[in-house]
Amino acid sequence: MKDLFGKAILDYQTNNEPEDLITETSISEEDEMSVAYLFRNYDEMPKIEQKALQLAKGKTLDVGCGAGSHSLTLQNDRNLDVTSIDISENAIQACKLRGLKNARVQNLMSLENEKFDTILLLMNGTGIFGKLQRTAIFLQKLKGLLNPNGQILIDSSDIIYMFDEDEDGGKWIPTENEYYGETIFNISYKGEKELPLDWLFLDYNTLQNAAFANGLQCELILEGEHYDYLARLSI
Repeated sequence: MKDLFGKAILDYQTNNEPEDLITETSISEEDEMSVAYLFRNYDEMPKIEQKALQLAKGKTLDVGCGAGSHSLTLQNDRNLDVTSIDISENAIQACKLRGLKNARVQNLMSLENEKFDTILLLMNGTGIFGKLQRTAIFLQKLKGLLNPNGQILIDSSDIIYMFDEDEDGGKWIPTENEYYGETIFNISYKGEKELPLDWLFLDYNTLQNAAFANGLQCELILEGEHYDYLARLSI
């Protein structure tokens, strides 16, 4: 992994001639993404993210924290005890420069011996599951990190809208065997290309079924303007 996403974040934080990230998925064309967006403050965040930050309580884990904007809001405005983790060394360096007190390079799956009241997975939090069949492994891991009465706040989108309709209004989905929310994510930055990444979008019903199957309650908290939603999972 070249850590290009993290490199862009660190470049922006240190004024090192940041450029737009070029993103592309297996179901969408190339798109430019301004790194500045990752540095948004609370007022600039979508309602779904704002709602998740309002609902956060107690000892909080921010999974895949990126530039740390969600964590900073919780730490500075809500005075919560936040642990921010990301697999990107560059991103975590930027988080520390921004003033996050407890940011560390950490893979969620290797996190042990800690418990949290709130676990946040935002900006398509289901993405890190990669494939539908790995959802159960991640949900079990997250469940094991929760304190009694703890909560997992996670967002995603139902991307069925991205597929063409046939004449009778049904959706034409090109792959027979795979779940339609499984995508491959490509990222380029300053002329370099990252290795392709499996990235999962989960519709709410599929998330709810997976949660129930893994002994978790699932509640729809908020629906966004574009097939996106925020859910709360609890034991």
